[in-house]
Formats: sequence, structure tokens, C-alpha cells
Amino acid sequence: MEDLREAEHRLQAAQLAGDVKALDQLLDDRLIFTFGGNVQTKADDLELHRTRAQVLTKVAEEELTVLDDGHTGVTWFLGTVEGTVSGTPFSARMRYTRTWIYDERHGWRIIAVHASTTD
Repeated sequence: MEDLREAEHRLQAAQLAGDVKALDQLLDDRLIFTFGGNVQTKADDLELHRTRAQVLTKVAEEELTVLDDGHTGVTWFLGTVEGTVSGTPFSARMRYTRTWIYDERHGWRIIAVHASTTD
């Protein structure tokens, strides 16, 4: 079984590269992403990268905690994320809680994300 920590790092690399194909493989079709009271789907997330409306220039991991329980896993990321949204620069220290599911066909895929800024 693929290591969940490795899947998390592939996600971070795909986000930085704006690699829509890799992100499509890492995100489950049922994905729900919650941030600041807003909810997005997989299609919403991929569109941000596809159109370059969101461009990440830095994902600096400070901490990564991983829980793998067979076919379900959770990653807790703490770090700095920088880039632009609609051309406006941003920099934020972020916490992400990602719930992953595993199947033999797709490997690890994210089904739910909750994100928040932190000091």
C-alpha cells in the first residue's frame, strides 16, 4: 500500500506545479473542501488551477502528522502557503486537515479538507 505521507507530498508538489492531471488523480470526485465558511468541490478546486486563478508559489511544511488506518487516513498539515488569487498576492500560515480514502484502483485520494489560517 502506498504511503500516505508520500501521497500528501505528491499533493503539495502538484499544487505548486499547478498540475491539474495529478490533482485530478489525488482528489476524490466527492471532495468537499471547507475554508472560512466557504465550501468547494473537486471541480471548483481543479478550475482554480486550470485557469490559474490560484497560483501557489510556496508550500512550506512545518509539521505533518499522519494517521493511516488501512483504507482511511488523515493528514494534519501546518505550514506557510504563498501565491496569488486572481492576481492578488497572499501569504498565510495554514492548518489543513485532510481525510483520505484508499482503494486499489486509485491509491490514496482526498475526500474531505478543512483549512484555517493560524498565527
